[in-house]
Amino acid sequence: MLPGEFTIPLDRDSEEPIYRQLIRFIRSQVDSGVMSSGTRLPASRDLAHQLHISRISVVNAYAELRSEGYLSAHAGRGTFVAGERASAPITRDGYLNGSANSLRHANPIGDVPTTPDRTIREMMRLSRKPGVINFSTGAPPPEFFPVQHLRDAINTILDRDGARALTYEVAEGYAPLRASVRDYVSALGIRCRPEQVLITGGTQQAIDLVVQAVCCEGDMIITESPTYLGIIDIARTRRLNIQGVPLDADGIRLDMLENLVLENRPRLIYVMPSFQNPTSSNMSLHRRRQLLALANEYSVPVLEDGVYHEFRFEGDPLPPLKALDDDGIVLHVSGFTKNLLPGMRIGYVIANNHHYERLVRVKQAADISTPGLNQRAIHLLLERGVLAQQLERNNHELRRRRDVALDAAAHHLPQGSRWNEPLGGYYLWIELPHGGPTAAELYIAAIQAGVAYAIGSVFHPNNGGTYHLRLNYGAQKPADIVEGFRRLSHAWRELTRDYADIEKSPLL
Repeated sequence: MLPGEFTIPLDRDSEEPIYRQLIRFIRSQVDSGVMSSGTRLPASRDLAHQLHISRISVVNAYAELRSEGYLSAHAGRGTFVAGERASAPITRDGYLNGSANSLRHANPIGDVPTTPDRTIREMMRLSRKPGVINFSTGAPPPEFFPVQHLRDAINTILDRDGARALTYEVAEGYAPLRASVRDYVSALGIRCRPEQVLITGGTQQAIDLVVQAVCCEGDMIITESPTYLGIIDIARTRRLNIQGVPLDADGIRLDMLENLVLENRPRLIYVMPSFQNPTSSNMSLHRRRQLLALANEYSVPVLEDGVYHEFRFEGDPLPPLKALDDDGIVLHVSGFTKNLLPGMRIGYVIANNHHYERLVRVKQAADISTPGLNQRAIHLLLERGVLAQQLERNNHELRRRRDVALDAAAHHLPQGSRWNEPLGGYYLWIELPHGGPTAAELYIAAIQAGVAYAIGSVFHPNNGGTYHLRLNYGAQKPADIVEGFRRLSHAWRELTRDYADIEKSPLL
């Protein structure tokens, strides 16, 4: 058993899963030296009995701590604290163990988290185990990349421009690419000049630049809930207060949004109106117009993330918010990372003049300029029509993979599960039956069964999503999609069998 003087403080009403509370406690005891190398921990069934919790929580906690090197397991002998670690690990709050409390007390924003949640990083590390079918990524699959077209483009550029292609560009970006972006978005209904286009190092940097240009430390930004993990990370890193507003069938709920705006005067509203990450939902045209009217009424800029806008399989196309924007209230960000080449890291911001100059200054301070060779390569691919070819081919394949995923979900997900049927995008947003394992509890068992997904709670700025998970069906070929769902079903059955055993215990 754990040494007698230890008590494990568990908050059973917390949104943080019990297994993560166990992980945090055992880490702190090991790092502080209270639990020394070789200390034997109780068997999972015994500890669950002692704490009056599900054995699944203990099994998941022990498995993750073993993968991090905190614990070691020996068949027939038990689970022990491992030997010396190379260095103190970083906690899920982003601090070195032992220093988190002092840093938290120094936080001038009170209870506002100021570092990105490390759960997704730990999850991604586990998902890279050999043989795991990984649905957790947000990236397109490598077979979608136009590698030969890129090779031809780079050779052409080096032959044509020589060393000039490898020098610094101006902070605003390579002028021909800015003109090509203007032409590209005009087909979506967005009217702008090249002088309003800023080239960035991917869409993530575009979002970060807007946040830095518009907000100051301690300001509030409002997002959809759930929302893109990247905006949560940026808000916490920039020490901002981020508040989420739930979605309904038409998009972000404007009644709740207006109340937040009236009470808090936020600096920015972030939305992904087309095939949203993680839900793949689509904001209705009526809701888009209402959102712009509200933003104009209260003079709150809207940051529109359009990176999934063209991944439409069916239904009528809807205009981006920026195409409906007659007052310059929308800052539109997107890029060529999902639809062309993620590793080239080319994105852009479209903004009116009163924001544009500030954005350029922030961009120049961040990295001087986006790499010139990458900008020239994307420009040449656009000019040669490669993007249009890629979109047509990739959307056809994405629709096929979506259909396979929907069929596999119907056959393999547990009874009582619910999921969206996306008209476009990359993701299935799945809600597991309540009362059984949460998405976080299921995750370790799923990894052991050879399948990974994104845990839904990490996409919620202010808690939630305990029973949700996100699957990127676009990342896997059809046969692997079916096999991945089969493995997920197997992991669920194994866990629910243990849940049934626990429920029979008179202690619970």
